[in-house]
Amino acid sequence: MKTAIFLSVRDKATRLPGKVLMEIKGKPIIEHLIDRLKQARVPDMVVMTTSTHPDDSRLVEIAHKNQISVFRGSEDDKLQRYLDAANKYDIGFIAVVDGDDIFCDPVLIDQVIDTFLRTGADYITCEGLPVGVTPFGVRIEALRKVCSLKDETDTEVWGGYFTETGLFKTLLLEVKERFRRPALRMTLDYPEDFAFFEAVFGKLYRPGEVFSLDEIMELLSRHPEIAALNQKAQEFYDRHIQSAAPVRLKRDRLASD
Repeated sequence: MKTAIFLSVRDKATRLPGKVLMEIKGKPIIEHLIDRLKQARVPDMVVMTTSTHPDDSRLVEIAHKNQISVFRGSEDDKLQRYLDAANKYDIGFIAVVDGDDIFCDPVLIDQVIDTFLRTGADYITCEGLPVGVTPFGVRIEALRKVCSLKDETDTEVWGGYFTETGLFKTLLLEVKERFRRPALRMTLDYPEDFAFFEAVFGKLYRPGEVFSLDEIMELLSRHPEIAALNQKAQEFYDRHIQSAAPVRLKRDRLASD
């Protein structure tokens, strides 16, 4: 069975416009993430899943420049976009990484995919990690079922379809104790987040190399003032997530399955 990383990204941010194209160390942030994802050993390919909107053409250019595959699909329905991309590339399991999760860990991606290959679980994620580090593993047949049952087309926040419906086998992986710092924030939504990433890259960046999650965690332990740069942003983000639409399923389809 073919497995892949799906780099899920669009250039439509409103809280921090153009965020994934902002540069650190002379390079767009999204390219730093692509470099990191290429460190994963287990997946067969990396696919940028973006939309057909003209604004996302710059992202496609970056994908081609960095020699990863591309799929352009629905603007708002992430889950349908993932399913269509999986169908195109004949993929059976994906590790989804959001384009603003710059420090998503390739070692954890490998662990998620290895776990699927052993267990056949429908949905796999990790417990206790900082916000923005976790990959989300999805079996495509489970995704196909969700897409047939869901009763909305805006699936910006989608994990609940797998974890809240009771329809799927879900697994939560334990991670190393030194990584269990869920209060830390490592995702890009606000200017404070950009300041955080700039500070980390300023300390750890080495041209042509990818620094590890171990190095990041050690740095933040030694420099708590860096970790504090974007802690207020998490409060804003939590309110945004709480306002997201709840999971809605087509009850008539559910009853017939």
